[in-house]
Amino acid sequence: MFEYMTAQEAAEKWNVSLRWVQRLCKGNRIEGVMNINRVWLIPKNAEKPADARKKLMKN
Repeated sequence: MFEYMTAQEAAEKWNVSLRWVQRLCKGNRIEGVMNINRVWLIPKNAEKPADARKKLMKN
């Protein structure tokens, strides 16, 4: 069985705002996320998605 963390816990773990985690969840940017009774549940082993606003420079 999977273990889940809340959006608030993910925000603290990834050092981002709660609102940003909620936007990532709503945009399906986090694998395995579920919304139960307006509470986002994120798998504890989920990786922080890359910020799509930033371009990665390749050498």
